[in-house]
Amino acid sequence: MSQTKSKILVPTDFTKVADVAMNHAMTVAKHTGAEVYLLHVVPKQSEAEEARKKLAIEVGRASQWSAGVPVHKLVRVGSIFDDIGDAAAEISADLIMMGTHGMRGMQFITGSRALRVITSSDVPFVVVQERAIKEGGYDSIVVPLDLHKETRQKLTLVADMAKTFNSKVHLLTPKENDEFLHKQLLNHIKFADQYLSERGIEHDATISEEDSNDFVAAVVKHAVKVDADLITIMNLAQGNIFGVLGVPYEQEIITNEAQIPVMCMNPRETGIGGGWTMQG
Repeated sequence: MSQTKSKILVPTDFTKVADVAMNHAMTVAKHTGAEVYLLHVVPKQSEAEEARKKLAIEVGRASQWSAGVPVHKLVRVGSIFDDIGDAAAEISADLIMMGTHGMRGMQFITGSRALRVITSSDVPFVVVQERAIKEGGYDSIVVPLDLHKETRQKLTLVADMAKTFNSKVHLLTPKENDEFLHKQLLNHIKFADQYLSERGIEHDATISEEDSNDFVAAVVKHAVKVDADLITIMNLAQGNIFGVLGVPYEQEIITNEAQIPVMCMNPRETGIGGGWTMQG
């Protein structure tokens, strides 16, 4: 395993949800031995110095939450949509922890705009709203599995999270009446079951009562039922997370009413994928 410390990037606009994202990042970093980088993007160079002063205060606050976690500050001049991915590449970030203001707008990122940022980066995102992270991290993780083989790729990252926090993983697939497609979904469940079992990760599998047309609602409902701390999704074709399931409402997952954090990653071309090797 690499001895290089993992790095978590946290874009901040100094609002409450950015504060929550910072708190999530510090808690995860405390459990994984990661470093945290706080990023603020300003439109003009003349605003950079003021941003540095604000970030210095944030670094101090973050350090009080999780003493011993290294925290760094980054100020960039440009666009929030471009500079998150650029900054992540620059520091070789392993995870981006990002706050979203739900459906209300403001400076930061909502719905399909969040997908635009996520799609521009190879780094996995955790998108949070105003729900605080538990002291013990993410104890319960919901993993929707659809008909795309790429959805299997997220299992590496899920397994890392689950091993770090001793989480229980809840696999969920839509109801599918077509026999051929139903068998495909069962194969995905079988693959995930074997993958998690081999790694000693507690898990269960559920076929939802809803079909693919209502799978977004089913995912959120199931996450609430099992008191999930995290939902993991794969960003597929043209920014449509649920791919062939034909669900165009990805923002409903990212900005779900239960405010459950969502981990989102882009598929890799080969292998089972992943992206974050955690160190405990």
